[in-house]
Amino acid sequence: MENYLQDIQDIKKMMDKSTQFISLSGLGGIMAGVYALAGAFAIARITDLNVGRISLQSDPFKLIVLIAGAVLVLAVTTAFILTAKKARKNGDAMWSSASKRLLVNFLIPLGTGGIFALLLIKQEQYGLVAPVTLIFYGLACVNASKFTLRDVRYLGLTNIIIGLLATYFIGYGLEFWALGFGVCHIIYGSVMYFKYDRNN
Repeated sequence: MENYLQDIQDIKKMMDKSTQFISLSGLGGIMAGVYALAGAFAIARITDLNVGRISLQSDPFKLIVLIAGAVLVLAVTTAFILTAKKARKNGDAMWSSASKRLLVNFLIPLGTGGIFALLLIKQEQYGLVAPVTLIFYGLACVNASKFTLRDVRYLGLTNIIIGLLATYFIGYGLEFWALGFGVCHIIYGSVMYFKYDRNN
């Protein structure tokens, strides 16, 4: 009987590995949150020092774009390195059919939101950029959560709610952005780390 139950558990694990990529790093999420908070702080300082002087062609705006790009690159690079390390440790393939499905389902809403945000910037609708990025990032997490840990779904739903609140409270976009991409990543990354990473 014990062997039979063990066989069932082994089969379930094999099926999960073929349909879900479960090697996402909680520590990567924490670091992404730290980068986002640092970036938000730096952008807040720039906007405070250049009130009324920020336009698409201005140096402060270019610096803000540079900071946002640096945050994105650092977050993605760190998450990739830590996830790849965890996958090797767990004996999982980094580029499996499950991870490819995860990536595709994540990038479609994320890419759409990114293009939408760029169009808003071009139209100088700056107040909607933070809500749009939060909402579409949340949708990307929910869409991708079918192929990875359930916690990613809750992170996505939380960011969608924060994005909707940011749409209502226009003018506090940076604060909501820091809450969604910074604080929430640190919280959910910590939960994932203690649930899945610490004992591996």
